[in-house]
Amino acid sequence: MQAAEIQPAKRGARIVVFGFDVGEISQIRRIRALIALGHDVHSFTMRRDNMNMDFEPDWPNTHLFMTSNENLPKRAVVVARSIVKMTGHREMLKGADVIIARNLDMLAIAWAARAMAGASDVPLIYECLDINGALCREGRKADAMRAAEQFLLRRIQMLVVSSPGFMRNFFEPVQGYDGPWALWENKLAAGSALPDRPVSRGAPDADRPLRVGWVGTIRCAPSLALLSEVAARLGPGVEIHIHGVVHRHVLPDFDEVIAAHPNMVFHGAYDYPQDLPEIYQGVDVVWSQDLWQRGNNSDWLLPNRIYEASWAGCPSIAVAGTETARRVADDRLGWVIDAPEAADLTALLTGLTREEITARGQELLDRPAVDFVQSPTDIAEVIDTVRERAG
Repeated sequence: MQAAEIQPAKRGARIVVFGFDVGEISQIRRIRALIALGHDVHSFTMRRDNMNMDFEPDWPNTHLFMTSNENLPKRAVVVARSIVKMTGHREMLKGADVIIARNLDMLAIAWAARAMAGASDVPLIYECLDINGALCREGRKADAMRAAEQFLLRRIQMLVVSSPGFMRNFFEPVQGYDGPWALWENKLAAGSALPDRPVSRGAPDADRPLRVGWVGTIRCAPSLALLSEVAARLGPGVEIHIHGVVHRHVLPDFDEVIAAHPNMVFHGAYDYPQDLPEIYQGVDVVWSQDLWQRGNNSDWLLPNRIYEASWAGCPSIAVAGTETARRVADDRLGWVIDAPEAADLTALLTGLTREEITARGQELLDRPAVDFVQSPTDIAEVIDTVRERAG
């Protein structure tokens, strides 16, 4: 096993993390990275019933409530109840050095809990992994949500985003945010014990179908429709291999779609990060584009797929006009199609030679792993900066 080099903090901070789902993999990665830096972490978390329900945190954690995806009224009730529940934890908040809130719901809870505890001098970091689609709509409800976020943005000490596209397209022009911010990309986690990285990329056998992977959180209905149409068009010339956790509230027909296409295979959930080399070495290219919220969040985000796949030597495919495509093209991580249409993706897959795929994959493997693994320095600098400013 390879561990990303990580130096403990000069003095470990007492960090309170408010998380939207204790079992969500990026949540787990973030907290373990903070612990690896030498910080003392206690989390207050929700839990959702659509993934990783058997996970139990190996750090001190206080469960708040069960919550739901895409159910704003229920989530609002859970936020209010969580604020009340936090009245029993005033001393912990007053004794914290830093508070981190991951997503808007948790930011509301963290800000209110900090105020009730008389701990307004404790710096608050807002970590935004996605822009909620409701914030990008029109109407009074969306106006109210944007106003609430603007109120909270004026009361944080640092905004952390996973993509610069969030700043360019939303926080600066829409929310008018001009405060301090930092970038924590969705790379492989700092401080994690990673499996051995592949050193070479074998050429796909000319006698077998081209293998396209779709890996990670499986929640994008347009991607499922696109890949299934490609599977139908190319027949025995392609295999679609899907690995990850399916959000069935978004994809209720997932099993029926897979069953209808013999060249589509669902492998289920996997062990992160140990299974990454086997998964990405088992496919030739990976579908990395999120199409779930076109026109806003999906166009602005940078998915962890592009970093994991690149680390393992698997080229990515993205769609032009998105932040993902810009990164894939500028950094030579794979290829870009003009539109999320089956004709475009089919043309790319049939036009690529096995030699081109192998060469691009080997280029990725020849690059240093640190290009795709988060630097512990990125995290440490943010924590140190907000602590220093707080005095």
